[in-house]
Amino acid sequence: MSVVWKPIEAAHAPAWAELSNLLARADDTDEFYNPEDLVEELEEPGVDPVADTLGAWDGDTMVAYGQLRVTEAILDREANASLSGGVHPAWRGRGLGRAVMDWLEPRADVLAAQRFPGAPVVWYVWCGKPGSSAGRLAAARGYRPGRYFRDMRLALTTWEPVDSAADPVCAHLAPAHHEATRRAHNEAFADHWRSSERDPARWADQLSSRSFRADLSRVAVNPDPGLDPDDAVDAYVLCHEFVSGELYVTLVGTRRRARGQGLASALLQDSLAAAKAQGYRLADLGVDSESPTGAVGLYERVGFMPIRTTVVYERRR
Repeated sequence: MSVVWKPIEAAHAPAWAELSNLLARADDTDEFYNPEDLVEELEEPGVDPVADTLGAWDGDTMVAYGQLRVTEAILDREANASLSGGVHPAWRGRGLGRAVMDWLEPRADVLAAQRFPGAPVVWYVWCGKPGSSAGRLAAARGYRPGRYFRDMRLALTTWEPVDSAADPVCAHLAPAHHEATRRAHNEAFADHWRSSERDPARWADQLSSRSFRADLSRVAVNPDPGLDPDDAVDAYVLCHEFVSGELYVTLVGTRRRARGQGLASALLQDSLAAAKAQGYRLADLGVDSESPTGAVGLYERVGFMPIRTTVVYERRR
């Protein structure tokens, strides 16, 4: 087989983006990236591109890739490793997917052991739509479906806000809110499936990314003057733009003390209205189909409709 394997570096980003976008179309994942987005992934805190990425090349064409992330925090006494990758459709059936997994899995164990000595490891693989080639490969290697997610979409060109019970002061996300929003997020997602706390470095990395849209992100700040300013955000909506003209709603959350007031709905609609006014055509998001906070219902009430189901496979070591 005429392929060359080597770690992914910044100079490879155009070819990596070309492969990723081809896979998004072929497998209907909607996971489109610009080269600049992928360069940022190589620079994420805790990622060593030489040890944690791998690309397979046929000449100047990347035909497969693998990428590893291990969380910085232990969850339920387990280390969590996310294994991702893909194979060019024209190169499937030649063992490249197995080769990527043969490399990712032992590297995941090594990195997890370095960070959390003695802790059991859980491997996760996002496999796209049920029945995909990635899912079949994962199942053949002993992985089992762990969680299903829904991708949802809203056509902003025809969308109109719905009534909301809340009338919060919707503030644009400013640097002064970053730490309070991080703390609000860690509390809001503490009871979500396999969610681990975001540390300041990873949070800052997300909010400084090329695709982040601070002008379309919103926070609700608690007016109580007795609160520590770093604990004053009650709810938040964070947005990115990976595809021109399409808003991606990345995170929506509400602290426990503020739940039941309609804050998330109000903030989300304010973000959507601002995006519509700027000429955005679509808004997308992904949500845990079994979200403990009823997020699916919230998004449906605002106007989002499901467009696909995806599945994460898991295997415990």
